[in-house]
Amino acid sequence: MASVLQAVDLQLFLYDRPLHPELFRHFADYRIRQQHYTADIWVVGLSHVVTVACGDKSVTELVAPESEVLPARGVLTRFRMKGERDLERKASDGGWHYMVSTQVETMEEPLYKSVHNDLLRHAQVRSGFVQYEQWADGDLIPFSYIDHEARDREFHVHAFHAFPLEHTLVKTQSIFELTR
Repeated sequence: MASVLQAVDLQLFLYDRPLHPELFRHFADYRIRQQHYTADIWVVGLSHVVTVACGDKSVTELVAPESEVLPARGVLTRFRMKGERDLERKASDGGWHYMVSTQVETMEEPLYKSVHNDLLRHAQVRSGFVQYEQWADGDLIPFSYIDHEARDREFHVHAFHAFPLEHTLVKTQSIFELTR
């Protein structure tokens, strides 16, 4: 990821397969093992990858800018992150159900600073938090915060990516549900 990444560059991709880790610069990785599935979370700059695998079936959510290195094979859907959007997809074989709500919110500077600092205080005591001091230009530091909840047949992800120069917060709330 280059330091010029902006919120407006982000897209959401949904794949019916895992992605190769070599495609991304990893700032943090987490693996969650449940009885019925394994979930991988990669924080890859002001972006993320979440893959949920059950047996030989996988579904992957990628929030990142478009890149020529991203595979075209296995893309179920994709859209530019803008405003608010909800999406639901089911596997053709009925093995999983995916739901996501996305929001890109640009705020006035005083409100953004307050929201940024509140979220920062909460995120700093949790796992899934990465600051990007190397990309800071001002008193607020860009960060990613990805929280999750692992249930027996569901995996919930709340992701936040903070873009201080734009006074913008990118949020996703995703549910990966196993239906078999």
